[in-house]
Amino acid sequence: MKRKLMAGALALTMVASLVACGGEKKAASEGDSKEAVTTEKSEAQSTGESSGKHYKFGYTCMDGTNPFFVTIQDKIKELVEAKGDELIVTDPGNDVTKQISQVEDMLSQKLDGLFMNPVDAQGIIPALDMAKEAGVPMVGFDTEVGDMSYLVSYTGSDNYNAGKVVGEDLVKKAPNGGKIIVLDSPTMQSVVDRTNGFMDAIKDHGFEVVAQQDAKGNLQVAMGIAEDLLQSNPDVVAIFGGNDPTALGALAAANAAGIKKCMIYGVDGSPDIKSELASGNSLIEGTGAQSPVSIAEKAVQIMYDYVEGKKVDERYPVDTFLITSDNVAQYGTDGWQ
Repeated sequence: MKRKLMAGALALTMVASLVACGGEKKAASEGDSKEAVTTEKSEAQSTGESSGKHYKFGYTCMDGTNPFFVTIQDKIKELVEAKGDELIVTDPGNDVTKQISQVEDMLSQKLDGLFMNPVDAQGIIPALDMAKEAGVPMVGFDTEVGDMSYLVSYTGSDNYNAGKVVGEDLVKKAPNGGKIIVLDSPTMQSVVDRTNGFMDAIKDHGFEVVAQQDAKGNLQVAMGIAEDLLQSNPDVVAIFGGNDPTALGALAAANAAGIKKCMIYGVDGSPDIKSELASGNSLIEGTGAQSPVSIAEKAVQIMYDYVEGKKVDERYPVDTFLITSDNVAQYGTDGWQ
């Protein structure tokens, strides 16, 4: 009996010793863990790292050389980088196949969002499918895509109104109508909307469209087309350009042809067009103005609201209005409004 009691006491002593040893190891492990965490925090602080979320966004527009889009791109980049985030910029040069390829490449870089302006409203759909499959939200700007359900939101000018105010001005200044040339771009929804607004405004006012051709929104292309058209139609009373570069191309062609009387209209409100209006001796008659700065600011606000879980509307329109020689002084010629 005595031996049994001694054996039991010995066993209890061994268990207590093991428990104590285990507790010491656990305490040491917890201490090491806390020390490691403290060290990591200290290292992070010393290298300036932040525990906040950083975003990587993509940006694509139809033509990165267009001053309008240069302004939008620069403003978006400025606003995104001011938050410590990254903007990947691409320029497809009005080539939808290239744009699709560039979007695919950007998506491979694990984007948090994509700012989308399509070369071709319908042709861009394959790229939209890729972004949707990758779970990358898209904010559209300036030009609509063929299926707006792909976008979380859209911001852009009231393009129909931009063309409409131009048409109304032409009707006022040419009450008897006359021959006109229309330089549009059927693949660019923004230009399609502007052209529709213009055509609706001049309907039943005695105007004859003697030519309507795709200038692709490009100054050089517009100049070449206008040169040919003015040779066979030197008596046109007006030329409507779907954007300001198109109007400037038509202006260069008209000047080269020695045209003295022709009202040329654009849409944008660019510094170059405003300079022509302010000169007092240009064939440029007016422009349906918009604000690329406002579009960029709204696009960035929408994107951050969405990725941070806030509710966004489907559409945020930006006002458009007419600028002529009569009011150009209030908008200035050294920058965009």
